[in-house]
Amino acid sequence: MGRWIMATDAADGDDDAQLARRLQILATEHWGLLAARSTAQSEVLTRITIHLTLVSAGLVTIGLLGQASHFASWFPAAALGILGFLTAVGLLSLMRVLAVSEEDFMYVTAMNRIRAGYADIDPVAAGYFLASTNDDELGMRITYSFLRHRGSVEQILASSSLLSVLVNATVAGMFCGGLCAAFGVPLAGAIAVGVVVGLCITVAGIGYAGYRFFSVWRAYTPLSPSEDPPPYWLIRRRPDRRGRS
Repeated sequence: MGRWIMATDAADGDDDAQLARRLQILATEHWGLLAARSTAQSEVLTRITIHLTLVSAGLVTIGLLGQASHFASWFPAAALGILGFLTAVGLLSLMRVLAVSEEDFMYVTAMNRIRAGYADIDPVAAGYFLASTNDDELGMRITYSFLRHRGSVEQILASSSLLSVLVNATVAGMFCGGLCAAFGVPLAGAIAVGVVVGLCITVAGIGYAGYRFFSVWRAYTPLSPSEDPPPYWLIRRRPDRRGRS
């Protein structure tokens, strides 16, 4: 609560010019974060689209090559080459998807902190915020879903990261299974290897994403944590259109 008292006292002692300058600085930073977040999201969605297009085209190419060549002696090498290429591209795309996922919640957290600055300048206007003014993990979750609590399982299942992990695990499993079959491993053994590789990549991808997420919050110190008592304007009656409570 001390932070809010000090901020309110400081705001009361500032003149209109100082408050206007502070508001302009905060708004400029806010728009910069919005632009950076939009650019990162657009870039990663394009990367995912390219990856899925390559996977689809590669699998269709393998099927057409098999039919056209009647599965000639060179077909296994060609199929493995395509699957190996798709595996490499997929892993690189997955690394970028995980990086952008981390950047996205960092942008949201930074905008939460700026929103707290808006609340310090105009406490009455802060009563209309639905997104959080707390720059910690709970505040980030509220900003992502401020009309209802969204569970962690739902968040993970609906994420682009999980989609990328599953596609990469499938393609890598097919590549490793096909490689084993090319070296004379029985079909059942090659399938088992492919399934194990796919499961390992899935577990490793989800585990690594979780490690990146939680390690960030362990090393981060919020400026306005959610554990603080709520600001006084959040426990007052909602103001009317004239700003009166």
